[in-house]
Amino acid sequence: MFRLPTYDFKYSSVLIFVSLYHLNMKFINRKTHAVLDYVSVLILGTAPFLFNFANITPALYTALSMAILILLMSLFTDYEGGVLRFLHISFHLTVDVILGLVLAVSPWLFNFNEVVYLPHLIMGILIAGAGLFTVKRSPRQPYMPL
Repeated sequence: MFRLPTYDFKYSSVLIFVSLYHLNMKFINRKTHAVLDYVSVLILGTAPFLFNFANITPALYTALSMAILILLMSLFTDYEGGVLRFLHISFHLTVDVILGLVLAVSPWLFNFNEVVYLPHLIMGILIAGAGLFTVKRSPRQPYMPL
């Protein structure tokens, strides 16, 4: 007898996220990514004070250190939002994914999940998603395979 496979709906967002990446659906251009970087620095830098978790030391340090890392990386990346431009965009996007994943799991990693976890989780997923779905070369840049 033929049986349909069962489907667990709690993993549906993860499956959509992974399948979009494997389909090579890069829909964020580099200029938009630069804006998202600086906006995420602003959000991560102010979130501990806006959401009243500045008195929780691990949560505060995690948010502020991620904001500083993203700011430094954005200033030094060779893209439309960079100033000094010596980091390659591929390195930047890879580090974005890693930082996003670390930020998303940091409440459980540093044991402050019982007090606050949503700002870190949401921003981590968004930062990792921005790293995964950003185009690596600008439209005016000629194609040069690595």
